[in-house]
Amino acid sequence: MRREHAAPLSLSGFDEGDVFRSIVAAFPDATLLVAADGRIVLSNPAAEALLGYSADELANMPVDQLVPDAIRPRHAAYRESYRSAPRARPMGAQTDLVARRKDGVEVRVEIALSPLRDHGLPFVVASIRGVDEYPRVRQALKRARYSDRLAQLGRLAVDERDARLLIDHACRLAVEALEVDSAVMCLLAEGGQEFVIAGGHRLLPEQAVGRRLPSDPHGLPGYLLAHPQPLLLPDYREERRFAVPDYLGAAGLVGGIAAPLVDRGRVFGTLTLHARARHDFGEDETRFVESLCSLLGTCLQRARTEEALSHSQRLETVGQLTGGIAHDFNNLLTVIKGNLQILEDSPAVAGDAAAQDMLGAAARATRRAAELTAKLLAFSRRQMLQPAAVDLHAMLHSLADMLRRTVDQRVRIEVECPADCPPVFADPVQLESAMLNVAINARDAMPDGGRLVFRATAVDRLPDADAGPAPAQAPAGFVSIAISDTGTGMPDEVRERAFEPFFTTKEVGRGTGLGLSTVYGFVTQSHGTVTLASAMGAGTTVTLFIPQAGAPDAAAADERGRGDAVPADLAVLLVEDDEDVRDVALAFLAALRARVVACTDAEEALAVLARGGRFDLLLSDIALGAGRRGTELARIAQERQPDLAVLLVSGFSEELLDADRLAPPDWALLPKPYSRAELARAIVAALGRDGTAAG
Repeated sequence: MRREHAAPLSLSGFDEGDVFRSIVAAFPDATLLVAADGRIVLSNPAAEALLGYSADELANMPVDQLVPDAIRPRHAAYRESYRSAPRARPMGAQTDLVARRKDGVEVRVEIALSPLRDHGLPFVVASIRGVDEYPRVRQALKRARYSDRLAQLGRLAVDERDARLLIDHACRLAVEALEVDSAVMCLLAEGGQEFVIAGGHRLLPEQAVGRRLPSDPHGLPGYLLAHPQPLLLPDYREERRFAVPDYLGAAGLVGGIAAPLVDRGRVFGTLTLHARARHDFGEDETRFVESLCSLLGTCLQRARTEEALSHSQRLETVGQLTGGIAHDFNNLLTVIKGNLQILEDSPAVAGDAAAQDMLGAAARATRRAAELTAKLLAFSRRQMLQPAAVDLHAMLHSLADMLRRTVDQRVRIEVECPADCPPVFADPVQLESAMLNVAINARDAMPDGGRLVFRATAVDRLPDADAGPAPAQAPAGFVSIAISDTGTGMPDEVRERAFEPFFTTKEVGRGTGLGLSTVYGFVTQSHGTVTLASAMGAGTTVTLFIPQAGAPDAAAADERGRGDAVPADLAVLLVEDDEDVRDVALAFLAALRARVVACTDAEEALAVLARGGRFDLLLSDIALGAGRRGTELARIAQERQPDLAVLLVSGFSEELLDADRLAPPDWALLPKPYSRAELARAIVAALGRDGTAAG
């Protein structure tokens, strides 16, 4: 078979310049035709796309203009050298080449030069290829970008302790790394019922910091709470797993990626990234967001732990200080209060109405001072508590009824407490006082009315895993008592100091700043904890976690001292090292018709007993200066006289707490300051139920 040879193609009839331009235009790489003086003669569409200039802008442009400023002098010297000995060669074999686009962005490129001098033309063809277009290079650069952003966050986390700054910085890094348009971070509020927007980058108006979102699975944060794993969001219009807010579509956001923040297997927040263009996020992006959330979660939990520890240490220091101050004040108040009562009964002023009014005013002032020191002792967790099983259902409804009669009628008060709510183990008077303190703060935060809700729920454990074990009296767990209002809320700087004593935002004369601090002290001393969640314009929720009560124990209720008559001619051994307090006690005992021997310290009292003195009651201060304490004196005295009743007194509640924990059950305790009637009731309790003298 004879092979037919095709006739060669001919370019006759075509203009050579047009053919050259067509070839250049069709070339897939960016191509420039550069004259000997370094000016661009011709460019193709690929060059215009890569460099960001139009064909008209590139025409006659010095090629040096496409070189970054830092290397422009070196490039000019290289071009002069090349012009003297042009040859076909690639560039970039020994170094990375960078071209500068019109918008100032620098792109990595490869360049091949081909001189046309052999063809009689004083031009050089520069073929330019963007290295970033290579799939492998793009992937490597992308991974390097992700690693760099994670390293930046890690460096910041080493020194930064401000959670808000960490959140905002992490969100900005995520937006930059993934080249998306917005990031928002939510943290789970105390109790786990809501999420709070904690920060972000380029937040929408509807995503204001502090806004609360439900934690149910119908929304994205709640869905992540129920399904704790990274979530690709290719197209919000096709999303069926949860409800997408309308404002995202209105803002032009079409999709994104989200992931939970997890600590020790528990979700405590979410990170969501939104984009206005569809992104085909894959394994690299998922791994990056997971790593970012893991690193940020560790940083946030560390910041929270350090902040909580610092706050606890500050409160403990203030508690020790206030406890000591309260002790000294109680001794002083005992003298003032006692002498006022003695003076009030004095015949010299009995018929003087003006003097009686002044004494009454002074007595009222001492009562207020005593209440103030009691609050200080409550904050320092050094008050005497009398815990018992408390029916919360009954207490909350009773408290709500009382509040409805006393607060502004525009405040709607609601109680959500099931009838079968477990009883709690706490001092009922102090518990009701704590809830009342919180309710009063809530009322003040709603000057125009609002909603105040008491909500009780049984829970298995305290919200803070480090809060310590439940006491033996609460084997079944705890009851959370959440007191929520719809008031003005608190800014961050106020919320952080809310439990500090004497800190108040109320005007002078309207608050002591001891309300929430006493709540904190009482709940902590009751083996529970208290949390506070608040944001400006979003109201406040204070939650008390109180241990549940065990089985009722009738024997736990001490009924001693129900009588109020002190036996006449009672023999009392009084031991008090403070002369002024001792004089008040002597006057009170004389009014109660007791026979008293007064001593200044334990050694003197033991000497009296050694000489054969017989007494019905030992009335001793616990702190007796140098030497034996009142508790040691009482033990020795009862060994010598087993039927001796003991009543210990102190102005320092920590001493009373120690005595209450370590002393025999038949010893009675009395805090300072005390009145004559209070002393009488304590004496009867020490002597026994029937109020008769032991000897």
